[in-house]
Amino acid sequence: MASEAVRRIVIVGGGTAGWLAACLLAARAGECAAVPLEVTLIESPDIPTIGVGEGTWPTMRGTLQQIGIGEAEFLLACDACFKQGSRFHGWRTGEAGDSYYHPFGPPADGAPRDLVAAWQEGAADRPFAEVVSPQPRACALDLAPRQRPMPDYAGALNYAYHLDAGKFGALLARHGSERLGVRHLRDHVIGVDRTADGDIAAVVGRDAGRVEGDLFIDCSGHAALLIGQQLDVPFRDRSSELFNDRALAVQVPVEAGSAIAAQTDATAHAAGWIWDIGLPTRRGIGCVYSSDFASDDQAAATLRAYLRSQLPHLDADEAAFRRLTFRSGHREHFWERNCLAVGLAAGFVEPLEASAIVLVELSLQALLENFPADRSAMELHARRFNALFRYRWDRIVEFLKLHYVLSRREEPYWRAHREPGSVPERLAELLRLWRDQPPSRYDLPQVDEVFPAASYQYVLYGMGFPAPARRAGRPDAQGGAAKLFGQVEQRARALAASLPTNRAYTDALRAESLGAGQLETSR
Repeated sequence: MASEAVRRIVIVGGGTAGWLAACLLAARAGECAAVPLEVTLIESPDIPTIGVGEGTWPTMRGTLQQIGIGEAEFLLACDACFKQGSRFHGWRTGEAGDSYYHPFGPPADGAPRDLVAAWQEGAADRPFAEVVSPQPRACALDLAPRQRPMPDYAGALNYAYHLDAGKFGALLARHGSERLGVRHLRDHVIGVDRTADGDIAAVVGRDAGRVEGDLFIDCSGHAALLIGQQLDVPFRDRSSELFNDRALAVQVPVEAGSAIAAQTDATAHAAGWIWDIGLPTRRGIGCVYSSDFASDDQAAATLRAYLRSQLPHLDADEAAFRRLTFRSGHREHFWERNCLAVGLAAGFVEPLEASAIVLVELSLQALLENFPADRSAMELHARRFNALFRYRWDRIVEFLKLHYVLSRREEPYWRAHREPGSVPERLAELLRLWRDQPPSRYDLPQVDEVFPAASYQYVLYGMGFPAPARRAGRPDAQGGAAKLFGQVEQRARALAASLPTNRAYTDALRAESLGAGQLETSR
């Protein structure tokens, strides 16, 4: 590549991935590039947003801050509320009482071996997460993680959001176009011009003609117009490890004043699982399944049965389901020549643990923090980026597989997940090590792991994985851990007494916004 400043960024595709890319690049252009950036986003005017993912990670708070969107504005515009983790029903055995939390807050501060040993010796009759973290108590009470007077994006507990993905994309589009100077083209991409050495020189719009760029961000979804169709980067199929390939999704209204869950609920069924995400005005519910183990009709019957059990006022027979098909996997690499794939163009795995949006955020942060000053450096940046994200995709596949391989359910789908040939080799090795010691930073050495050791602990012990036997000679350390558990219990009680519910928080926010609007109109 020639030594030429990277100045013109062209993003192909909108939606959450495209507009997050546009907003972050435009907002941070001055600090990440050697010269002022020009950010152009081109998207088809008649292709709807694909994603139904409505769950984010705590990283979204920092992302919104960097973009310059206030928290109240975001919550109101996106029909959003707070998410503090996930709760899993029926994954271990499918029997009554089979439930555990994966909260966003870390366990009590202590060595993993001491915490696990103290839990086993003094509180093994209670779920691990509820002993080592106050957050499951807050979730069980449907509490918000913050009080209204707190500064934007600050909280008493770590949190993310549930949101309306379509409204979120629209908010980002308005913000990027009107406040950050993103050039927005609604047009069909009908061609791509390449240079003699194989770089992308321009994309060609039906109306706009040639749109030239120095760096192209492929956010064109599963179509992968640039990374796949033009640059021929192969797709790595991970369906031999993660079997789910279809989902049925539905959005149902909720009654005014009804509770809003503080976590994503994931309920296992015979051939997959059901997500349930509560927003202030509706619930997003979907049945994820493997077509090798259930037909579309069987999945629809499973979803209708769930709706009847959870929303008895709803006529489940009249609910219209949207069917989605997908293949779990990702590109062999993500940055090829002067094109970086972000979002579905880079890959997708089933929506368990909501990894889709966070991968967009992590990809963009890696680009911004290591932005190529000129074209000659781009190959070096691409090589480092690809190595990092191959590592991250492997870790995500392993973590999702962990939920399945530990199950003791006996349906064919669940037995197949336990077949050794479907378990990633590294995960099988770690499970052998974790018989003797809890997951720790030595198993997950990256500074910014997608899933830290604490997440593995929550899932392992939530699923009933046997805790390591206590080693002699550390009674003081274990006694200290037991004292920490008492402090966790005290903090849980204090939070329960001081935090509003999700419903109370969002209703008050809306009432305040409505009142302010009426006051402004009367002036």
